[in-house]
Amino acid sequence: METTKVVNLGGSLLVPCVQELAKSQMDTIPPRYIRQDRDQPIIQNGVSAHEVPVIDMQRLLSQESMDSELAKLHYACKDWGFFQLVNHGVKSSLLEKIKKEVQDLFDLPMEEKKKLWQYPGEVEGFGQAFVVSEDQKLDWGDLFFLVTQPVEARKPHLFPNLPLPLRDTLDAYSSDVKNLAMAILAQMAKALEIEAEEMTEIFEDGFQSMRMNYYPPCPQPDKVIGLTSHSDASGLTILLQVNEVEGLQIKKDGQWVSIEPLPNAFVINIGDILEIISNGIYRSIEHRATVNLEKERISIATFYAPRYSAEMGPAPSLITKQTPGLFKRIGVEEYFRSLFSRELHGKSHLDTLRV
Repeated sequence: METTKVVNLGGSLLVPCVQELAKSQMDTIPPRYIRQDRDQPIIQNGVSAHEVPVIDMQRLLSQESMDSELAKLHYACKDWGFFQLVNHGVKSSLLEKIKKEVQDLFDLPMEEKKKLWQYPGEVEGFGQAFVVSEDQKLDWGDLFFLVTQPVEARKPHLFPNLPLPLRDTLDAYSSDVKNLAMAILAQMAKALEIEAEEMTEIFEDGFQSMRMNYYPPCPQPDKVIGLTSHSDASGLTILLQVNEVEGLQIKKDGQWVSIEPLPNAFVINIGDILEIISNGIYRSIEHRATVNLEKERISIATFYAPRYSAEMGPAPSLITKQTPGLFKRIGVEEYFRSLFSRELHGKSHLDTLRV
């Protein structure tokens, strides 16, 4: 296995802590958070949140039900770009533990949080990401972002300073979720009918990061957005909802649809990298987070991507005369540096790589 250096993904401008702003009992929101361009909160004509496909991992791995579940997985990735995964094999005791400890992390006093704040020119730690100018609109939410795999890519000033027991729990969780991501990717390779190695070789010892999201209540929830509409840059995103508050919306057939997470399920979505590797067969889908008047919402998104030293492009076995490659080849490191140097906006980053 090759050695991995600590990676620097670029930086994001430092911004105020929204959780602290929300505690200040304000009646009006600072102008920098107010969105005029925001679509109306929820439109669900003809599309129900309950229709988001649900995939059963045990059925995918069982000889009797594998084919029908694989067909369901293929449909979910092509048609929705999102699905909920049940019977995924990650212990519910570990899920409960990480939920509680991430809640505790956001409940730390401000002076403790400051020790884990972003350094200028970096995105890991407490703060926001993709803030590239002083007049850019801000999301109504805070994040805690860190690289978790491979272990040697973890920031020496960050991971070791996390409160115990969160450090140990994150260690166990990031390892379990990595194994799950590899298992899902192997099934996707089957569904796409590509060589298993075309998927595993690029993702083996892959690059994993976690973004813990905190969306405080807001006195004017219809005027802000918790997380700007975007598609994920990674290969695969595995989202764990920490509390029972809804807020995730995906764009389906031009309309915003709310996802109601099932208990102990993961919400999985296709990232831009998988759209590239599948040569556009699987699509990354725009999604966003909304906020509400009374309750905070917390979630943990784990992003799984190819290893940092890899090069990626459409899987060679999917390229034919009839189906030419739709995306350029690019190094993974270059891809992420380009991503973090720009504002988050729809699928604009992926669009730069189209042929």
